[in-house]
Amino acid sequence: MIKNKRAALLGLVILLLCVTALSLTFGQIPVPVKNTLAVVCHQTGLPFFTEKDFTQEQLAVIWFIRMPRMVVGVLVGGALGMCGAVMQGIFSNPLADPGIIGISAGAATGAVLAIATGFATQSMFTMPAFAFCGSICAVALTVFLAARNGKIPVMTLLLAGVAVGMLLGALTSGILTFMNEQKLQQYLFWMVGGLDYRRWEHVYLAVGPIAFGIVIMLLLARHLNILVLGETEARAVGMPVMYFRMGLLLVSAMTTATSVCVSGNIGFVGLVIPHMMRMLLGPDHRVLLPASALGGALFLVVCDSLGRVVLAPAEVRVGIMTALLGTPYFLYLLRKMQKEKM
Repeated sequence: MIKNKRAALLGLVILLLCVTALSLTFGQIPVPVKNTLAVVCHQTGLPFFTEKDFTQEQLAVIWFIRMPRMVVGVLVGGALGMCGAVMQGIFSNPLADPGIIGISAGAATGAVLAIATGFATQSMFTMPAFAFCGSICAVALTVFLAARNGKIPVMTLLLAGVAVGMLLGALTSGILTFMNEQKLQQYLFWMVGGLDYRRWEHVYLAVGPIAFGIVIMLLLARHLNILVLGETEARAVGMPVMYFRMGLLLVSAMTTATSVCVSGNIGFVGLVIPHMMRMLLGPDHRVLLPASALGGALFLVVCDSLGRVVLAPAEVRVGIMTALLGTPYFLYLLRKMQKEKM
């Protein structure tokens, strides 16, 4: 375990900056680092370069294609990583992830409804809006089913999330059977999860809710530390367990829903990254939450960059890359837990 937490967080920040800079240069059209910096400085108003330091093609590739894609990757990866850490803290389970209470299943149902009804073709924001509403409705249904006498037991909430996920999965499958081949392909393209064709409009759509959710979760990190100790200990220090648990759950759900509606269903980020950061930096959520956000952003940008170059000129979508890289670690985690129980 790393003892110097601040140095570790600073190292993650520097590594993320390096990876994001490199992700802007790699691709089917390689752009030198100097030209990439020139485009970024020129578009942000920094006076270090002039228009003579880059071509119009490089401007279009860097600023209008790769930059919004990279920014969405940082936002979504950071959100999923932090939400995964919060969910694992709430449920006291290292195998919990942001989709455990039906968020992903609700987003999938919302997306398939938008495609099946034809609303998805009317605006680029329609399908994300349907996916977001589906996620929030799924969370609300899960909480409603788990609530009893003003209390929401963690195990009941977990089981209700599984039940809601199965119900929505069946509903989604039923709708898919009545869709034509073109709409099926559109749904599959969204369901796999990806950052391609992201534009600045997607950044503007995601940055507000995700930034708000991240700030709130960071402010509640100390309270999450107390919740992890157990309900008895939390009540002993005067904490209203129900309110803080529901607050963290709803903020995490809103942040995850925003991420899923913008990028599609991307797995393993919220499962693998928080557990990895916990092994490196310990269980203190005041350090674990920002580390998980930085690690999630780093992981997603790396996966997206690899997906663009590993089979060039073809592209492997980022949802596939996260599964390919995250599955081995997930199996290792399961094996480790089995050995600890023996």
